[in-house]
Amino acid sequence: MVDEKYLTSKELLQARQTQSINKNRLEETLVSLKLLDEEKMTRAKAVFFHIPYIDLRSIAMPKEALTLVSKETMENYAFIPFAKAAGTLKIALTDPSNLQALEALEFLAQQGKYRIELYLTSRGSYLEALQKNRTITSEVGEALEVMKQKEYAGIVQKKEAEVPDVSKKITPEAPITRIVDVVIQHAITARASDIHIEPQENELRIRYRVDGVLHSSLIVPKIVHPAIVSRIKILSNLKIDEQRLPQDGRFHMDVDKRSIDFRVSTLPTVNGEKVVARILDKSGGVPKLEELGIVGMKLSRLKENITKAHGMVLVTGPTGSGKSTTLYAVLNILNKIGVNIVTLEDPVEYFIDGVNQSQINPDIGLTFASGLRSILRQDPNIIMVGEIRDRETAELAVHSALTGHLVFSTLHTNDAIGAIPRLLDMGIEAFLLTASLNAVMAQRLVRKICQDCKKEIPATDEVKKIFISELADIPTEESLDIVLKEKDMKIFAGAGCRVCGDSGYKGRIAIVEVMPLSDAIKNLVLNHEAISKIKEQAKKEGMIGMKQDGLIKVLRGATTIEEVIRVTKE
Repeated sequence: MVDEKYLTSKELLQARQTQSINKNRLEETLVSLKLLDEEKMTRAKAVFFHIPYIDLRSIAMPKEALTLVSKETMENYAFIPFAKAAGTLKIALTDPSNLQALEALEFLAQQGKYRIELYLTSRGSYLEALQKNRTITSEVGEALEVMKQKEYAGIVQKKEAEVPDVSKKITPEAPITRIVDVVIQHAITARASDIHIEPQENELRIRYRVDGVLHSSLIVPKIVHPAIVSRIKILSNLKIDEQRLPQDGRFHMDVDKRSIDFRVSTLPTVNGEKVVARILDKSGGVPKLEELGIVGMKLSRLKENITKAHGMVLVTGPTGSGKSTTLYAVLNILNKIGVNIVTLEDPVEYFIDGVNQSQINPDIGLTFASGLRSILRQDPNIIMVGEIRDRETAELAVHSALTGHLVFSTLHTNDAIGAIPRLLDMGIEAFLLTASLNAVMAQRLVRKICQDCKKEIPATDEVKKIFISELADIPTEESLDIVLKEKDMKIFAGAGCRVCGDSGYKGRIAIVEVMPLSDAIKNLVLNHEAISKIKEQAKKEGMIGMKQDGLIKVLRGATTIEEVIRVTKE
């Protein structure tokens, strides 16, 4: 180590003196004294033993290599297979002087007829790789094996009418409890927004929705389905013996020091009860508008309208398009000591200090409409209503905006302009609508390119034409940092890596359009002009459509054109 200049002779002498006192191994002493970090120490050992060094954190390990060695063997001998090709198995080990480990590898080579290539890795790198590669399949498989050993299968094979008996067997130590915990743990690790538990004819399928797309994660025997559903019903305080009607419930868990709420919905199907659990991470904090992807003119227009003394601002889009998160980000900006903010939500997804948040409960008569009436008696400055679903709520929201309150809410429409005919259809008079509505913002969520495997890709002539035709008339403020010349145009994609699960995407960002209600637009609404004319006027005033915003984000390297087309196609 001194010869390779990893440390000086003086530092080595210091370590020797300390070692004589603490009786630890020299390498442990060097690390504890911070004369060498673990990776430098491992590199030095690799040079000494003439073995290549590898950091397992930087590579993806294929399942075909990992499944060749049992978990117990990897843990006993502190090695892990990380690659397999053409009869060669690459093994990373932590201690090349461990004769038992070398004997085990020799046996493995003989049994599998592999040529073993040895690499040296640090203990920390090995442990991290071992933990990362504890797959949901292997962990659930272990629990299923325990069930077989305990003859638990005899319980879960009971008919659905006997499910209450199953629930009595579901203790915190039960294998079914372990399976449900593993499914939840892996869903959170994978950044899933929903867990789908779907009974098929002969098996049970578990899928996760990650970044808006469903991924199949696990297939387990159908016999465990009643017990898994019962476990989730117990957690959610649902009726275990009710399998004919849909049920809704919720439960809370602390997972990896994070506060997680789960909204549970059950639905009877021909193959049994389907369960969907929406994951609400309350510990993540409220993001800023800029972090959501609202920038440039769109941000300045939105801020101009949310800081007015009164009026109504609506955010529109389909379910799961991030509307509530946007409203939370807005409330965070407005949350000052001198204002009273009251919300009515279903459910409360984030907790904000200083904001009075209330959750509706239709079962006891607390709806958006009835709750809004009560809120008006709470001396509010700012009101947030989770969703305008009916005429009564719409009328109360408009009335609140006209009587000196700033009101925020959401609607299900395809674009910003669509909010106007929707409210008119709900029975809101045009003169009340134009007097109360400040602005409408529509949004969708697109997946972001994974920054760990992002690469430039060639843009076809067809793609270049799409950019040029769609973005030709956008305001200068929005095109300052993008290149629209065909020969210089650059687009990007994710190659796929371990960090993003080989999808090429990680996380999501909003594409938006913001339409303030100018005097010209208000006049068109009052005159009952066609929606096409209102849209034309909004564009004249500089409104950028969602698709245009998405294409701008493609040229900025945030997402791909495929994502933009996927979420904006009619």
